[in-house]
Amino acid sequence: MPVSSLSTMQRSVAFGGAVFAFLATMLGTTLPTPLYPLYQAQLGFSQFTITVIFAAYAVGVIAALLVTGRWSDQLGRRPLLLAGLLAAVVSDLVFLQAEGLGAMLTGRVLSGLSAGVFTGTATVAVLELAPARLQPYAALAATAANMGGLGLGPVVAGLCASYLPDPLWLPYMLHLALAGLAILAIGFAPETVVRPERIRLGWQRPSVPAEVRAVFFPAAIAGFAGFSVLGFFTATAPAFMGQVMAVSNPIAIGAVAGSPFFASTLGQLLQARIPSPLRLPCGCLILLVGVMAIGTGIALASLACFLVGALVAGIGQGIAFRAGLGEVVAACPPIRRAEATSSFFVVAYVAISLPVVGIGLTARVIGLSITGELFAGLVALLVIMALILLRRQRHLMPIQGGTE
Repeated sequence: MPVSSLSTMQRSVAFGGAVFAFLATMLGTTLPTPLYPLYQAQLGFSQFTITVIFAAYAVGVIAALLVTGRWSDQLGRRPLLLAGLLAAVVSDLVFLQAEGLGAMLTGRVLSGLSAGVFTGTATVAVLELAPARLQPYAALAATAANMGGLGLGPVVAGLCASYLPDPLWLPYMLHLALAGLAILAIGFAPETVVRPERIRLGWQRPSVPAEVRAVFFPAAIAGFAGFSVLGFFTATAPAFMGQVMAVSNPIAIGAVAGSPFFASTLGQLLQARIPSPLRLPCGCLILLVGVMAIGTGIALASLACFLVGALVAGIGQGIAFRAGLGEVVAACPPIRRAEATSSFFVVAYVAISLPVVGIGLTARVIGLSITGELFAGLVALLVIMALILLRRQRHLMPIQGGTE
């Protein structure tokens, strides 16, 4: 049944189902965060092994973005979303039986594939399914489902690990139940794409049009800095809290690991209230303050300072991410927006994985605390570089403005 023929109530239900499926899928991708110390104790993994396991997630995300980025335009939104949910379900089943490194890596790659499919396809589906009265809020709903789900994953797993039995089993069973409901929601949702007579599937080659590069590079550098902070908290917050700050409570770990994602959602909401030319510089400055607080929290072994840094950096990341992506889209010819957007997200997910692997390697040589301080300093330098490029860019050419 075409979307246009649905009643307002039917479209609202379909819209709500798509938002729920988006949130449930992203929640599953960060469930293992507060459980990593338990896996380390049970399976004898080192901290470097944990960072490699986390990086496998980003490999899955990037692969899905590059390979399936355009597929939903050809095959339809529902088949891709159902495939993403299937990958999430299989990932849960793998984790339920994980007894070694191979299974953990497989589970994380599958989880990354589910996230990569949903990052692009679910965002578009939510926008297309929104009834007229909810259209002004559709983009925010997609953002909240994405970042909110990522933030809820560590919180849910932390609660399970603290108050319920079988902490390496129950979170995945809970997510299997959520994924089952999400499959029903997507299965009954209307298709918003008319398949072409001749289906052409191809991979999305990352590239940046020449006319967009002056805008793209400062936005991408700021995006790399912000997403590296998100990866830092998702992959290594348990290690820093346990070894540097002597905090091992799974609820505390889950809350701190999830906090920058919740703050990012708030930042993306707030950025619309900032004058367009100031959005990306403002986001960078807030991110810089947050990163400095994170480094200070590690140096002083202060959980309070560490948490404040996570929240401030998350707000800055949200503002900078949405503003930067908006400027790239606004400056790009419509026919090449998909490839520029895909390139932007590839940079973001490389940032989630590469720095945390570097942390795992460096910590083995100079220690975890000094490594954390060094990480904060390097991210701060990236943000300063983005600010310098922004200043130079806006001195040479008039600002085109971001999108809402």
